[in-house]
This record gives sequence, C-alpha cells and structure tokens, in this order.
Amino acid sequence: MNLVLYFFLSTALVLHFVLAINLDQYHPEERDALLQLRDSMTCSLNLHSNWTGPPCIANFSRWAGIVCSNWRVIHLVLEGIQLSGSLPPAFLYNISLLTKLSFRNNSVSGPLPNLTNLVHLESVFLSYNRFTGSIPSDYIQLPNLKHLEFQQNYLEGQIPPFDQRTLTDFNVSYNYLQGSIPSTDTLLRLPESSYGHNLNLCGFPLEPCPVPSPSPASAIFSPPPPTPVRPGQDKKKKLEIWIVVLIAALAALVPFMVFVVVLCCYKKLHGKETAKEPRAGGGPAGWTEKKLLHSQSTGDPERRVELEFFDRNIAVFDLDDLLRASAEVLGKGKHGTTYKANLESGAVVAVKRLKNMDGLGKKEFIQQMQLLGKLRHENLVQIISFYYSKEEKLVVYEFVPNGNLFELLHENRGVGRVPLNWAARLSIIKDIAKGLQFLHRSLPSHKVPHANLKSSNVLIHQDGQSYHSKLTNYGYLPLLPSRKSLKG
Repeated sequence: MNLVLYFFLSTALVLHFVLAINLDQYHPEERDALLQLRDSMTCSLNLHSNWTGPPCIANFSRWAGIVCSNWRVIHLVLEGIQLSGSLPPAFLYNISLLTKLSFRNNSVSGPLPNLTNLVHLESVFLSYNRFTGSIPSDYIQLPNLKHLEFQQNYLEGQIPPFDQRTLTDFNVSYNYLQGSIPSTDTLLRLPESSYGHNLNLCGFPLEPCPVPSPSPASAIFSPPPPTPVRPGQDKKKKLEIWIVVLIAALAALVPFMVFVVVLCCYKKLHGKETAKEPRAGGGPAGWTEKKLLHSQSTGDPERRVELEFFDRNIAVFDLDDLLRASAEVLGKGKHGTTYKANLESGAVVAVKRLKNMDGLGKKEFIQQMQLLGKLRHENLVQIISFYYSKEEKLVVYEFVPNGNLFELLHENRGVGRVPLNWAARLSIIKDIAKGLQFLHRSLPSHKVPHANLKSSNVLIHQDGQSYHSKLTNYGYLPLLPSRKSLKG
C-alpha cells in the first residue's frame, strides 16, 4: 500500500514540474496575435472552434494552418479557405520567429501586412487576393527573404529596390504597378513573367522606359547665358530676339496646321465610310454604333486601353479592322450580344458586346479580363483580346464554327433528323465537366467560376463523327452590378 501511495505521489510531482516547465515555455503574445486575426476575418473554416488553447505544444500544433518548433509559431498558412476582410495592423509583430506566411487564393483586402521585426521570414505568398495600396518599402529590409509572390492583386505605385541575395522567387504580375523596375542585381536576374500585365511598368526585362526630351519651344525660349554688351550692339541684339521669336512662332504654327489638315482628312474619310450602307451580313453598323467611333476620334481618356492580345501566335488586328469587319448575330443573352466578325484579312472571330456594365470601373474590368485571358484549356473558348471604353466593352473570342449544344439538341426536329447518340452525349458531358473542373481550380477566389452555364453557352466542335465541347461566357460574375445573376 505504501508503494502504491509513493508511486502516485511521485507521478503527481513529476506532472507538476512538467506543467511548470511548459508554463515557462508558453508564449501568450503569439496566441493573442493569432486571435486578432481569427476575430477580425471570416473564412470557410471554423477557426473559433479550432483555434483554442495554446497554439504550440513543443513541436506540435492542433491549430489549422499553424506549424510550431520548440513552442514557437514558425508557419502561418491559410490558403484557399475564402478568407476575407482586412488584416489587423501589426498583428504579426510578436510572432518574431515566423519563417513562412501564406494567404494565397483568398479574398483578403486592404493593405499588405506589416512585416516589421520578422527577420527570420523566408516565404511570403499573398497572391490571388484583393490587396490594395503600395508594396511597403520595409520589405527590402527582410534579410532572409527567398520567396515573395504578390501576383493577381490590386497593388499600385512602384516596386521597392529589392536586393536580397537570397530572393530567388519574385512575382508582382497582374497588378497596377508603374514606373521603372529598380536596377538591382536581384531584380535584374528575374524573368519577364515576374512583372507582366501591370499598368505601366518599364525597364529591363520589359520595354525600356521612355527618355523625356526637352520641348523645342522651351529650348528656344530658354534664356541664353549673360554676355557682356558692347557699345553699338543694342540694335543687333534686339534684331536677334525678334528672329528667335519668329522662329518659335513658326515652329509652333507649322505642326498645328499639319494637325488641322490631317484631322480634316480623317473626318472626311470616316464620314464617307459611316455614310455607306451596311454590308451583307450586318456590316459595321450591325454591331458597332456611332458613339464607339466618336469615342475613338475625340481622344476619350478612358479609351487608352487598346485591344490587348493574350497569345502572340495569333495574328494581331486593331480596332479599326474590327470596325470594318462584316458581322452577323450569333446569339443574345443577359450579358450581351455575340457576333461573328469576318475580318478583311480572312480571319474570323466572335465578338461579345457586353451590356449592363456602364457603371463598371476601368480597373476592375481590365483586371478580370487579364485574369480570364490567361486561361488555356481544350474545353474553354479562348479569349483573344478585349476593348474598354465608358460606352463600349467588347470581348473577342476564338470562333467555334459548329454552333452550340442547344441548337444540336433542339433544332431541325423535322423528318429525317438523326438524334444525338449516347456516345456523343457522354463525350460532350465529359468535356463540360473537364472545363468546369479547370475553372474551379484556376479561379479559386470565384464562388461560381462560370455563373451562366446553359446549353447555349456550350459550343460544339465536330470532327467527323466526334463531338467536342467548349465552354464560353465564363467568369463574368465579378463584373456584374449585382449577384442576382446567380438566379435563373
């Protein structure tokens, strides 16, 4: 009996010392920081029931997205859980041993997180979110940074001069950054894909930045250095000044006259074209109105985005080629009307003229089109280019010649019609499933990546007796003024 009592007393004493040691190793400031994140954000995981108790027990954590080492949090990874809201300011300051931070594939908004004091940080993955503002200049002071991904956000401003030798993975594509890429050794060795699809970035490895040249008029009118005036030179000096003024006036007048002549010729030429009757099949007036031509000729500042092409292997055409093309209506839907456009070069494309998007901002439209334009899959109709103005929004697709699934199932029901066999139906269904799976995987931030799936939006490509299908009109939900489009 004494031995049993002695055993229990010894065990209790050991547990007491273990708990005392654990209490000394517990870091409540890290838990408080993570609870700030939990209480200020929403997501598909129930963090309120999962993030309870201490975040770390030695090298183990039962908190979702948390990795620990020696009672300290070293990884915070919450990816693809529909995390939304703005991050608490400076909540990471007390998680000083953090080496990896990832909120990839969510809907986090607001400014980028404050990473001050995180000198051990190696990986920061914040891509595919809704972060706004500029990249903090403090990020260049993170000495161990290896991976930094900010693509597919709404970031603005210039790129800070990152020059950490450890930094090998850097991506800021698909944002609204501008200015010159800093000429640091680290940034110069990165590929073009790290910077593509921004508002106005320039410098290696992109296009060179334009060099501002002094205005001829300002050069003429700039005062000459003072020279001593000799007796008898006053009249000569006044004559030279008049000559300079005359040259300056002529230099300003000649380009203006040339501009007036060119403008008159342009209006006369286009006046004749618009006065012509539409061609067979629709013509320009069949799918483009005068207001589109008006915005083209009046220098509308919103029309600075020309047709942007996503595939360099496709023959590029300009807006004028599109306006001159003969066209016919392929179909009408709640997002707009689709036309078949026959270009003078012989190429055929499908053009969708979007409607009910007059209040849509330029930034949101371009961001979404750039996101959709990079998608490539055999069961998706490829987006070739797009056009934006306040009055018109056009999306140019590849042309699929054999109609859509609705026509294949319901048209030509007369005598002699051969019904679609089950092998062809299953092949079409399988293609649709593959296309939807790719959309869900490629657009994780979209709750409904297609949002308008119906038989008329399934285009059919027939190869002999085989049928292959491609999805079209996908990805428009974020551009709509209301989410009512989910219904019906």
